[in-house]
Amino acid sequence: MSSTEEAGESSALPPSAPIPSPVTERTAETVHTVRLPGYSLAVRRSRAFDGKLPPALLVHGLGGSSLNWSALLGEVSGTVAGEAVDLPGFGFSPPPDDGDYSVSGHARALVRYLDSAERPARGPVHLVGNSLGGAVATRVAALRPDLVRTLTLISPALPELPPQRSALPTALLAVPGVAGLFARLSRDWTPERRVGNVLALCYGDPSRVDARAFGAAVEEYRSRQRLPYFWDAMVRSTRGLVDAYTLGGQHSLWRQAERVLAPTLLVYGGRDQLVGFRMARRASAAFRDSRLLELPEAGHVAMMEYPEAVGAAFRELVADQARLTASTAAREAAESTHVPPKGD
Repeated sequence: MSSTEEAGESSALPPSAPIPSPVTERTAETVHTVRLPGYSLAVRRSRAFDGKLPPALLVHGLGGSSLNWSALLGEVSGTVAGEAVDLPGFGFSPPPDDGDYSVSGHARALVRYLDSAERPARGPVHLVGNSLGGAVATRVAALRPDLVRTLTLISPALPELPPQRSALPTALLAVPGVAGLFARLSRDWTPERRVGNVLALCYGDPSRVDARAFGAAVEEYRSRQRLPYFWDAMVRSTRGLVDAYTLGGQHSLWRQAERVLAPTLLVYGGRDQLVGFRMARRASAAFRDSRLLELPEAGHVAMMEYPEAVGAAFRELVADQARLTASTAAREAAESTHVPPKGD
């Protein structure tokens, strides 16, 4: 049994890709397998996980994993019972049985987990998503408002037309043949070079990543690269995201954003090369009950670069929602026990 497993629970990883021990020892986290109809999801929790706190579910972006949330999980551990999920085909979750990597397919996986009896902290969640995870979280919040207490979106991948030029190479992965061409052109790249390129794209200031964190990221990349479905999941999820950008009518992500009822925190980075900073204003207008945190120096993964700032804004959102819920419950209780004066 791995040191990251608890009794009675099996590892979420295939035998060929063990969890990199430097990461799990540093973050003091456990990874659990949750088996659902059509999916087997890896769910990461802090060892300080307290199921008595209100639940939160955190969803990573394209090419990411639940490890992207380790810093933020630490920041909010006393506020929520936080879990970070690996989307199907990413991190340590195997592909979905039906091979559906669309935004709707990923949203279906989350809904099945949120509806399942496997969750240790029950009830609607504080749902958090970054990039692709932000698009998926938006769809879940719009279609299943009963499952979501609040919504936090960090650089959500909502349709941006035209996209930033720096985002085009990533979008090109959706074009048939491009992934194979890129694989041939980059076959001699070391894992260190690949990880460095990703950090340069996703961070506002890559120098904020210390040597230990960089080494852990390289080890994780090596493990994931050995998985036979690594590139397939990346390419097909990219196609699914591009397809979602083209949908109109009630399936449009912007239309669904307008339907979200949950209080929403929007986080945008001024140095984001994948989601334009200009989209912050449009998102603020689309989500009916929203607040905006702008981080001028942050890139695409503000929760990794500035976990303290994002954590503080998230805790404020959770506290405000709790106060509103308590106030509403008190008012409804008072109204139900009110006896009208005689003669009314």
